[in-house]
Amino acid sequence: MDKMIDVPAFTHVLKLNDRKNIIISGIKKIINFDDKEFNLESIMGNIIIKGENLEMIKLDTLEGNVSIKGKINSFTYTDTISKENSILMKLFK
Repeated sequence: MDKMIDVPAFTHVLKLNDRKNIIISGIKKIINFDDKEFNLESIMGNIIIKGENLEMIKLDTLEGNVSIKGKINSFTYTDTISKENSILMKLFK
């Protein structure tokens, strides 16, 4: 008999402490990052985190959690539209 495995449903929480540490849950993918910017794909849209001396201190791919330290200057949610959709939308406007 096969056992069913409970996979936790992702929830999205963003916790910022003193502009020095940010903990984010519900991360599906890390698109790219360096010491000045992190670009993450979350279940609520893409997130761009900008700052100085940014460093990933924890990554839990099973749970979808990411912890980043450094000076956090901003974080922005972006709704991405695929290039195909944006070109078609412009053509038929």
